[in-house]
Amino acid sequence: MNSQPVLEFRQVRISFMTRAGEINVIPSLSFSLNKGAALGIVGESGCGKSTVALATMRYLGRGGRVTGGEILFEGRNIAAMSDRELRAIRGRRIAMVYQDPISSLNPVKTIGKQLMEVPIIHEDADAASARTKALHMLDEVRLADAARVMDRYPHQLSGGQQQRVVIAMALMAHPSVLVMDEPTTGLDVTIEAAVLDLVVELRERHDAAILFISHNLGTIARVCDRVGMMYAGELIEQGTVRQLFGNPRHPYTRGLLNCLPTARHNKRGRPLATIPGQVLSPLARPPGCAFAARCAYVAEDRCTTGAIPAVADENGQVVRCVRSAELPRWNEDAAAGVALRDGDPVEPILVVKNLHKQYRQSRGPFRGTRSEVRALSGVDLLAEPGRTLLIVGESGCGKSTLAKILSGLVVASNGEVWLKDTQIATTEVGKRPLELKRRLQMVFQNPDSTLNPSHTVGFALGRALRRLKGLTRREAEDATGKLLDVVKLPGEFRKRRPHQLSGGQKQRVAIARALAGEPEVLIADEPTSALDLSVQAAVVNLLNEVQLGLGTTLLFISHDLNVARYMADRVAVMYLGTVVEFGRSSEVFEPPFHPYTEALLSATPSLDPDRRRDRIILEGALPSAASVPVGCPFSSRCPCKLGAVCDSVPPPKQMLAHGHSILCHIPAADLVKLNAARGLASPRSS
Repeated sequence: MNSQPVLEFRQVRISFMTRAGEINVIPSLSFSLNKGAALGIVGESGCGKSTVALATMRYLGRGGRVTGGEILFEGRNIAAMSDRELRAIRGRRIAMVYQDPISSLNPVKTIGKQLMEVPIIHEDADAASARTKALHMLDEVRLADAARVMDRYPHQLSGGQQQRVVIAMALMAHPSVLVMDEPTTGLDVTIEAAVLDLVVELRERHDAAILFISHNLGTIARVCDRVGMMYAGELIEQGTVRQLFGNPRHPYTRGLLNCLPTARHNKRGRPLATIPGQVLSPLARPPGCAFAARCAYVAEDRCTTGAIPAVADENGQVVRCVRSAELPRWNEDAAAGVALRDGDPVEPILVVKNLHKQYRQSRGPFRGTRSEVRALSGVDLLAEPGRTLLIVGESGCGKSTLAKILSGLVVASNGEVWLKDTQIATTEVGKRPLELKRRLQMVFQNPDSTLNPSHTVGFALGRALRRLKGLTRREAEDATGKLLDVVKLPGEFRKRRPHQLSGGQKQRVAIARALAGEPEVLIADEPTSALDLSVQAAVVNLLNEVQLGLGTTLLFISHDLNVARYMADRVAVMYLGTVVEFGRSSEVFEPPFHPYTEALLSATPSLDPDRRRDRIILEGALPSAASVPVGCPFSSRCPCKLGAVCDSVPPPKQMLAHGHSILCHIPAADLVKLNAARGLASPRSS
């Protein structure tokens, strides 16, 4: 690597000018990034990560100002450049990949036209050479059939394909610095792994420096050399990936790592550690350590009286904490608890038998042709009272369709769903009796879409209590306080509206509303996917406590296998509308794995930079539900495919121990050998 920094922040101070005056969000920030290196910036929402990314290109809006220090790019101060000088750098020498690729793509222009704009604008290229460069870059980011992709519009591509296009666009002018702001948030684990592999490969090929911003520590470990832990606008710890994730020295870094569920532990050990409180507003920044109010090791006389200097140890690990040398060595196992065996099977409360769901969609220029889309096909599973059934799989596998049938938002085409002795598969929610609605409730992924912004928390909870339990207005007001206690929110929150709450607080309100009728079954559809690590840990603990205290059965839908392994009692792995593997958590996550389960496990990011397992690359996208393979649904992407039998014959269901089933032509004994050969013998022991 080149020892000369290509990007350097020197005591940078960033403020936003508001009607209330100047708000300082970055008090003093310093770091450097060499050519060919990758620096990860980690922290909770509100800590200033995205502000740093935008400041790199001086995209701070009208109110944002660099009010002190220097942002040096190739030796020139970006903060002092004219608009003309900035235009020559943005998109050419410094490029950015945003969190949501669809927001970076013009919906009314083809992919080809948008890619061709980069060399035409920045290099004065003609249309023919620009098209050649665009095709070459699409090949570099491994998009199949590049010529056809050039003629498509953004909405005709999957999320992973859109993100690859945005990365291709960012690299078209061969920039020196690539800024990536949460580039894999919202992607399935297999697509995320493919995008991360692509970033690592392109970084080596183009020798670009990467500033990688994420709240997912596993992605940071996969891509970056060094990590900067950010809190309240300051880098409170910096070091190599091995240093920060192996021996964190700042209490905040330790707190975030303790929030992570690991493959070696589950909910039957100690709850996940959480960080109390939340990031303070820049208006309330204390004179000393910004983390002091949430720190378990705070010493008032030393931590809260003056500025905390950043000190480097003999290995170059930099920490901004006056007590870092006094803290005990960090022990991951001490924070996460001990795994216990799954409980004995009991009579199920929810049974799904041979469930099917087909949709009819119009096709053709005049929409006269109708085709059948198979969303679910022959789904069998069960959930036990007081336990958690995890449903996992890529987008489009049928997870949410299954949840909608269970909750009555759509009805099944065929099959049965039994809630104890009541058949609910073909009864939509509007026709379900009140008692049935009360017994089964749902928590959605995005609480903003389910909470009315005009209504207070008290009104939302009170309305649910009145409708589901028949309480009077006064009785509902009293019960609202009890619901807030259950989800660990103060009673004063009943007067607040959604915009006055954080993301984690909104999700707690959504859970409280779902609990208003004391349901027997609670369906949680990706309830933690958009939350910070500390908030995610708190919500996971809350769901486990609710389950323990109320005996609620939880159906948890997720693509985060670390959270999944921690919470699940039973697991259903879905692919293209079919359950390809089902069983106890301890059995599904131990060999033999279905080849698809094996691919999901291999794609899960790890914090250990020394851990090396064969990555199983799934070639191609998930097939369309309108053209499902005749044989095994996974045959078109399966790395273990036997041959023509997989394409033409539906796979048999192999029943293993304790109700563990695998839908596959490969005998279970052979699957064990394949798993061992790929280094996937046991995720718990890795």
